[in-house]
Parts: sequence; C-alpha cells; structure tokens
Amino acid sequence: MPTGVHLRDARQQLFDAAERVLLRDGPNGLTSRAVTDEAGCAKGVLHRHFSDFDAFLVGLVLDRAAQLETQASALRESAGTGTVADNLTSALAALFGPIPVAIIPLITFRDELRARLRQARPGGGIAILAEAATAISAYLAAERELGRIAADADIDSLTLSLVGGGHLVFADRDSGPSATAVVNKLVTAVIADAVQRRPAQRRATPLQALRGPYSP
Repeated sequence: MPTGVHLRDARQQLFDAAERVLLRDGPNGLTSRAVTDEAGCAKGVLHRHFSDFDAFLVGLVLDRAAQLETQASALRESAGTGTVADNLTSALAALFGPIPVAIIPLITFRDELRARLRQARPGGGIAILAEAATAISAYLAAERELGRIAADADIDSLTLSLVGGGHLVFADRDSGPSATAVVNKLVTAVIADAVQRRPAQRRATPLQALRGPYSP
C-alpha cells in the first residue's frame, strides 16, 4: 500500500480486510498481522492510524454499527405497511447478517474492547446489539402510535425478546430461508399478544347495517 494513501482509504481497506479475516477465521484468527497480511500492506500501516490493535477494533465495530442505520431507517419507514411480523422478520434478518453476527462474539470475548466501546459511546459495550435494539424499539413505538400494536404494550420487553431471540437464531445458523422461517415464527409468538389486544373496530348491529351508514 503506498505510504501517501489517504487516511480514510487506509482505514476502510483495513476494516474490509478485518471483515474477511473475521468471516473466514473467526474472532481467534483476527490479529493485527492477519489483518495487514489480508490487506496486503506492512504491519506498520495499521499502527500508523491506530494507537494499538484494540483501538483498531473499536474503529471497526463503530464503523460497522453505523452501517446498520440504513436497515434501521428502512424499518422505521415500513411502519404502517405490510404486517408487523413480516417487517420485524425482514429487519432482524438484515440486522443480524453475517458481519454483525461475527462481530458480536469478538466484542463478548475481549474485555478491553468492551471497555473502550463504553468510553466511545453511551451503552456501547455491545454496539451491534445496541443498534439493533434501538432500531426495533423505534419501529415498535411507531407501530404503537399508529394503533397496530396495543397502546399498553411493553416496548422494552418486546424489544429484548426480539433482539435476543433473533441473535440466537442467526448466531447458530447460516442466513437463509430456514433461519428466516424460524425468526418469523419467533416474531409471531413474541408480538401475538400485543397485536391481538389492539382495540377491535366496533361492528354494526343488524339494525344499523340495514339502516346504512348515514341513518340515525
């Protein structure tokens, strides 16, 4: 890699290389040497832009967590369309794609990384899960405002159940139709009570039906 490369380009090339190593070799295989070898550059390039490897990992996690905002925005915009269960199923499949699922155990097993993430952002200890929880919670709140979820639904508890359950499903399976079907079943079960308790539209009595909508 040329020494005159722009900082932004160098960082992204290193992040992309780390992604490939993480997917191929898992958290244990993600070392500074593995990243620079994958990127095809000298080891000093990484340390030129980051104080140490944990600082690099913090940058990687926050960069990938920020990319989830696209999925979060799409989920918020889907409020009021389709079905709540289908919207949540699609969102969980996107939020827990291969890269986020691979990053979560990396955070879990590196104490220093979690500590630095907490310093970098409020509630950032498990940044990927925090982004997913924020997206799901905002969507559920929007659907509650639209009346498609019961007004007294516990959004926090629903969010924890959906994010925790979704992570477990995708962490143990390759992303695909089978995993999506399992998540849809999970979502349907979790939100069933909140959706079914929506106030039902009052049905007209037989007499009102005969009179028509404009009759007294």
